[in-house]
Amino acid sequence: MVRLFLLAIALTVTLPSPRPAHAADTTAKVHEQDIPYVEACAREGLNASECAGRLIWFKATAGNDRFHTYVFQQRVGVLIDWFRVLRSDERGDRFRAWGGINDPSCCTPGEANCPAKSLDETYGLDWCPGDEELLKYVGKDGYRDPACDFRDAPLAEGDVHGPQDQRQSACDLKFGTSTGMLGVRKFPNPRFNLEQWVKLNGRAGSWEGYNGKIPAAAGSEEPAKSRLLDGSVEPPYLIGTACGSCHISFDPLNPPADPANPKWENIKGLLGNQYSRMSEIMVSGMATNTLEWQMFAHARPGTTDTSAIPNDQVNNPGTMNALINIPQRPVFAGEKVLKWRKVASCEGKTAPTCWCEPGRDNKCWEKSLKEETVHHILKGGEDSIGALEAIQRVYFNIGSCSEQCWVNHLTDLRVADPQQRGFGQTPFNIGQCRRDCPNFRAIEDRLVNVLDFFMSAEARATDLREARENQRRAADPAATYALQDLIADLEKEFGEGAVARGQKVFANTCARCHSSQPEAAAGQFDALDFHKVDAKSGLRADWLGNDAPTLVSEVGTFRCRALHSNHMTGKIWQEYGSETLRAQPPDPNLKEPADGGRSYYRNISLLNLWAHAPFMHNNAVGPELCGQPENKANAFYAMRPRYVDGKDLSLLPPEQQPACWAYDPSVEGRFALYKASMDALLHPDQRMPKVTLLNEDVTLRVGPRLWDGTDKEKLVGFSLTIPANIDGRGVNAGTVGNFQHKTFVVDLVQAKFKPDEVEARLVKQWGPEEGKRILADLKGITEEVTSQPNGLIEALKKRPYLVKQIYSSCFAEIENAGHRFGEDLSDDDKKALTAFLATL
Repeated sequence: MVRLFLLAIALTVTLPSPRPAHAADTTAKVHEQDIPYVEACAREGLNASECAGRLIWFKATAGNDRFHTYVFQQRVGVLIDWFRVLRSDERGDRFRAWGGINDPSCCTPGEANCPAKSLDETYGLDWCPGDEELLKYVGKDGYRDPACDFRDAPLAEGDVHGPQDQRQSACDLKFGTSTGMLGVRKFPNPRFNLEQWVKLNGRAGSWEGYNGKIPAAAGSEEPAKSRLLDGSVEPPYLIGTACGSCHISFDPLNPPADPANPKWENIKGLLGNQYSRMSEIMVSGMATNTLEWQMFAHARPGTTDTSAIPNDQVNNPGTMNALINIPQRPVFAGEKVLKWRKVASCEGKTAPTCWCEPGRDNKCWEKSLKEETVHHILKGGEDSIGALEAIQRVYFNIGSCSEQCWVNHLTDLRVADPQQRGFGQTPFNIGQCRRDCPNFRAIEDRLVNVLDFFMSAEARATDLREARENQRRAADPAATYALQDLIADLEKEFGEGAVARGQKVFANTCARCHSSQPEAAAGQFDALDFHKVDAKSGLRADWLGNDAPTLVSEVGTFRCRALHSNHMTGKIWQEYGSETLRAQPPDPNLKEPADGGRSYYRNISLLNLWAHAPFMHNNAVGPELCGQPENKANAFYAMRPRYVDGKDLSLLPPEQQPACWAYDPSVEGRFALYKASMDALLHPDQRMPKVTLLNEDVTLRVGPRLWDGTDKEKLVGFSLTIPANIDGRGVNAGTVGNFQHKTFVVDLVQAKFKPDEVEARLVKQWGPEEGKRILADLKGITEEVTSQPNGLIEALKKRPYLVKQIYSSCFAEIENAGHRFGEDLSDDDKKALTAFLATL
């Protein structure tokens, strides 16, 4: 109790407000589960707003527990097996299997000093602080969420919606308690029936009957089912995710001695978890021969396809952005931004573009087009209407407000009729969501706190020099390790004078894209000082990236991410892209559709590159990473080796596959991975080609099922199959995500009934000769399938170009190709560049 009291005092006294402010709530309860977070705020020197933002980032689900428990399964049709991911009897394997970071405050029931004595008490999951209250309400109403006691930071003076505090109730942040994996939260399910659960599973702590596989009626050709989709069976918990579920990571400056058992001081909230298997988590309940599994589970550790749920049928996994030295990140002035902005009144303004929240005093918002200075956030520069809005959209990406706001705007992959709802995307409406979703308002009213957290000391650079100094201080608290010490050690390894030489190489070869200094933009590379400190922020002045858009054909890397389309006009995230973004001309060197602002990559930061290998937006340049879990059912790399024969894309035999590197967040492990990745980066001709291949045929059934009196269902309609192998050549798993099967089905039908219209469209897009060839092949497929209803596989195998090019959103296959800048440097220059970058 004394500790709780002292922490409460710390919250109200020792954490200064970042700006003149009105009084914050000083009566809110301090929960035991919040103690490590308050201590972290003190350790990092965060003020009240930054600390509030940190707690929101780590804990707030904004109501997405319904999405991850019901909507995703029942509306989107994708199954998460949360028990497979979170089961406490495999807590020690969780990091190796899923890349999940174990909550240091949680424990496996039955272990010494764990308050829960059996897995039945916690329904098979970890026991975590707050569960002493939460477990009372499993199967009951009345749970009071800990977020209701959230201690808001003071309102900023001059807030348009002030001076009184009109923020949405903090209860709508929805914290719940930890599941044992940081960033993943649980809530008691009031609909849970213990008797029914035990009857199905055998005991309270087992999920075997709930998540067990049930053979499909159509046999082995069709994916197995499970009760994860059965709405008549309620699990004990509703599971939600916070933004931190992807971004919480181990601190490169202070890594854990044992990654399965970290301490709180080993945890950072903003660097991005480069080991996360979030994509595999999202399809953990799916059979591997489903379209959904193949579309989600193609990402490498530390990457995720952020448009896998709001699907645009473009295979585009990308790394979780490392949020480092954000005050120094470049911004772009004069961009045309159409968005909602705070106003004090809607008097004299029309309802569609101005709205005031009922029950509040002039808490209003107006939508208008203005020129603003903004960041370019995502890999292609999307989320370009402001930093606050970019943070808000992350919550939609993880499921918040799905039913009220956006799930009805998604495309349904199984709807092949253009006249039906769900055939294509429609734009998300920010104004409607603000009106109808209280969780939206709860987050929106506190976005400034989250942004302050981004700007805080927790996002400061994690230099190799400091990491090595910390290592030495663990043995001798008085030890020091200066920059000159680091340079001396690097030059022992890379050659005398390597760092100074590498600085010149970097300035002349890389700074054009990877420096934010004005001199670099002006071409004055000799004047650049990459280590100088900004007097205002105290941070390294150079962000080591200009964030400017560069044509993907110039970068040369795997281009599918650059063809991402969700921010285009008419697509789901239209309102989160600036008009300036969408006005960018398409890359003239591409054959794929590249309009609407697509076909660019922004020039990313190279800060602390030593700690963030492998490289590129998809983590493909450098060794492949794997967790090597004890439970081989979760050994995802073993399911999909990446290295292929460059001639036919066939998978190399096991003896020719380079071994994957085991997860190693130690200082030495990160640095070794950095050196190997730099070697791959600077020697593109020596890279073994990497492609994520299908390991089995994937069939998408489009059409109704009718009972024909036999023991199987009968499918009336199309059975579209992507074969795993075509003429001895492996098929890229991205082909599944990129295949525009709806357009293909429409053209297939119209080739029979409206051939002239189809021909005119194809000739316009592909030219007379190719257009006529495509039409002839479509007609041929129609005839073959008519005479042989199950013959679509063979028909497509005869015409692979239809799947891989004509009806594909991206033709790229080699995932570690491109970025050949620096390949002509001498070996000594390459070593020098590697040495110099390790100092930044």
